[in-house]
Amino acid sequence: MSMKTATAMGKPQKSIDRLAIERIVRELINNGEASLSPTPKSGELVVSISARHCHLTDADVETLFGPGKTLTPMKDLYQDGFYAAEETVMVVGPRKRMLPAVRILGPTRPASQVELAFTDAISLGLDIPVRASGKIDGTPGCVLVGPAGVVELTQGVIRAERHVHMGPADADRYGVSDGERIDLVVHSSCRAILTDLLVRVDNAAKLEVHIDTDEGNAVDLQHATKCELVSPSSRS
Repeated sequence: MSMKTATAMGKPQKSIDRLAIERIVRELINNGEASLSPTPKSGELVVSISARHCHLTDADVETLFGPGKTLTPMKDLYQDGFYAAEETVMVVGPRKRMLPAVRILGPTRPASQVELAFTDAISLGLDIPVRASGKIDGTPGCVLVGPAGVVELTQGVIRAERHVHMGPADADRYGVSDGERIDLVVHSSCRAILTDLLVRVDNAAKLEVHIDTDEGNAVDLQHATKCELVSPSSRS
């Protein structure tokens, strides 16, 4: 069969448009997050899949992308003030295997951090702990490669524990406080209860759950008909 054309029932078929496929793949990667409710109403629960990504310090941004370089916002995230940057880095693990284009999220932070799903970490040869974002003491490191330089992180690679952002009004509604735990019930073809989501309360936060790609695939979030937050005592 020719790489340029194929035939079906005697009719010529156009060759695969590789440029179009690459464009689609880039768009999917650039999205970074998949939300169950793309246009939520005020107070409506949003459940987002947080794909692998990095948070960087100002100094590491300059090392990786050049002196004076700052992150370039590409797409606003659901939480106000946060964005996916145009810049990506290569993440290299101890097996010399790598993830070629890991998205950076902004704004910059006091410490650089890489958030992966367990599947990502296994492929890199890393044994990563489940941690709240920012809790990186004693965690594995990795090597980040950018167009202008290399950064070796001695720690900072985690699987971010599933969590929910909410404002004070939502916290009152669910009867929880910052740092407490709540469950997420996902109604789908793989109905499941994800237990012990970390509650993160902030005055500026919108009601949003973050789970990673492994968790999202396991509960078939893409085809979920309903998601609800419940206290552990009222699981059903």
